[in-house]
Amino acid sequence: MMFVRTAGERDLAAVRALLVETWHATYDSIYGAAKVTEISDEWHSIASLKARLARPNSEFVVADDGKRIGGMAFAAATTDAKIIMLNQLYVHPACQRQGIGQALLEEVEASFPEARTLRVEVEEANAAAVAFYRSKGFLPAGNTADCGGGSGLSALIFEKAIG
Repeated sequence: MMFVRTAGERDLAAVRALLVETWHATYDSIYGAAKVTEISDEWHSIASLKARLARPNSEFVVADDGKRIGGMAFAAATTDAKIIMLNQLYVHPACQRQGIGQALLEEVEASFPEARTLRVEVEEANAAAVAFYRSKGFLPAGNTADCGGGSGLSALIFEKAIG
């Protein structure tokens, strides 16, 4: 049984390992392993994750069963406090389809009581993620040519009404 809790500095090495492994499993076939490694080295570095822990108006959570971290999510308020950006929600391949993504999503939604919209950017070729967000009530809201800011990767934008 995985429990969702707030992430701390002691979790960052495990979170990084989860992200690197999950990104390779998800995106190597889409972007190629070299590009995935390049993105991971930047976005999933300990320094990058540590900066997220300190970010105001944000929520960094992990799913933990006491032995391993099976998933993580990070979301933060945008310049408009009513719009929350779900920057990351990843579940380890071995832990997928067990309700962990749902639990992480629920925790994120509950963490921003003032918010009215939850927004996420999804790689169009990541069919599993597109299906997951659609099943959780997210609707298409356009697209971006620069997923996550600075990646140069295109992505679909989905939004869900919350609160």
